[in-house]
Amino acid sequence: MDYLFAVVLFAVSSSVTPGPNNIMVMTSGVNFGIRKSLPLLAGICVGFTIMLFLVGLGFAQLFELFPQLHFIIKCIGTLYLLYLAYVIAQSAGSVSSTAQAKPFSFMKGALFQWINAKAWVVASGAVVAFTTTEASFHTQNMMIALTFFIVSFPCVGVWLVFGSILKKRLNSSRSRKWFNLMMSGLLVVSVLPVLQEIVRQFTASNI
Repeated sequence: MDYLFAVVLFAVSSSVTPGPNNIMVMTSGVNFGIRKSLPLLAGICVGFTIMLFLVGLGFAQLFELFPQLHFIIKCIGTLYLLYLAYVIAQSAGSVSSTAQAKPFSFMKGALFQWINAKAWVVASGAVVAFTTTEASFHTQNMMIALTFFIVSFPCVGVWLVFGSILKKRLNSSRSRKWFNLMMSGLLVVSVLPVLQEIVRQFTASNI
């Protein structure tokens, strides 16, 4: 019981804290509302659950054998997040005039997890921290993934609801644009630690 409580606590804390997923969902809630953003929310939650399960099945070992692959994915993901920050920053108050004319789909939300640096850290950390040799590894892996699946919907959904509430407050194009600029900045800030790590790894490999 203590073990399950620890997994739930880790899942809640890692899912509800700020990160690229939650910033995307809140921004979508502000610009498009709850109903149109539900596919993105579902894609993030389902996509991360699948990713976590596959990491537990052996993706972590694959990256140990081919560390360059992990570095390449990290670089692609960082570039995409910076592009996403640019798209959000270009968004104005009116949906019809935004660079992002419609909310991200379920599939984009799911595939986004594979280039989301925080998702990789959380998935790897969960597998390492909460799997032991005292029980079936596959059973533990399934339980961890299922816990995240159940917990992530309300935790990430809070950000969507918050974005929808802000939408009613940000009733002018000017205020909506300033909000998008702030969210764009937060997304860039969330990428900075990964960007620093990429530069450090690249520099070390060339020494």
